[in-house]
Amino acid sequence: MRAAGEVAAAILDEVCAAAAPGVSTWELDRLARKLIEKHGVRSAFLGYAPGGMPAYPGVLCTSINSVIVHGIPSKRDVLKEGDIIAIDFGIFKGGFCADTAKTIRIGKVSPERDRLVSVTERSLELAMAACVTSVRIGDIGATVQQHVEAAGFSVVEQFVGHGVGRAMHEDPQVPNFGKFGSGKRAKAGLVIAIEPMVNAGTLDVETLDDQWTAVTRDGKDSAHFEHTVAILEEGPWVLTRPSSKPGFLGTP
Repeated sequence: MRAAGEVAAAILDEVCAAAAPGVSTWELDRLARKLIEKHGVRSAFLGYAPGGMPAYPGVLCTSINSVIVHGIPSKRDVLKEGDIIAIDFGIFKGGFCADTAKTIRIGKVSPERDRLVSVTERSLELAMAACVTSVRIGDIGATVQQHVEAAGFSVVEQFVGHGVGRAMHEDPQVPNFGKFGSGKRAKAGLVIAIEPMVNAGTLDVETLDDQWTAVTRDGKDSAHFEHTVAILEEGPWVLTRPSSKPGFLGTP
């Protein structure tokens, strides 16, 4: 899974570096497809169709400003100075999945957008640091929620993190909200995808007619970060961060 995580991180970094004013999300998706082929891995998103939903048509989820998650890459969606975009990406390598996401700033963004991105990223860092053996699943979500709400933002409850391994979505669910001391205890060897989704306004969500794109109901901005994390005796290991090692989160 570490090998899959390193490839996923490398591709996501290259895609993020290409995101700039005037670039469409369709172009970013095409770049990711080329990199998937180059690395000899398989997309975890392309063709994914859970519960009778239409097959997902991209290898990236590209969610701009008020789009929370699952934004479909399109030639019509062209990045502008001041936008924020969450880019979500997953691959399979050697039979194992790695899932990761980050929200990036396009040029100079407003102070409020900048703070939203920073708070969301920090909430993930705090949640990952809590991932020691015997941690309760509720502790992870409560850590995210506490940090986000103290900053005046809202945690999305409709979408949650998840276990990850030979499938992209495995047990347990890992909510980004909860109560300290609640939920099952994690055992050494558990691998989870932690992915806080944070709204500048209310937590309410609407899904567009394409059945995938989830947006904030009040039209305010949203940010999203995700890492695949192994919980080990030595401490958390961020499998989708090349600078991480067991017991050391590495450099964001």
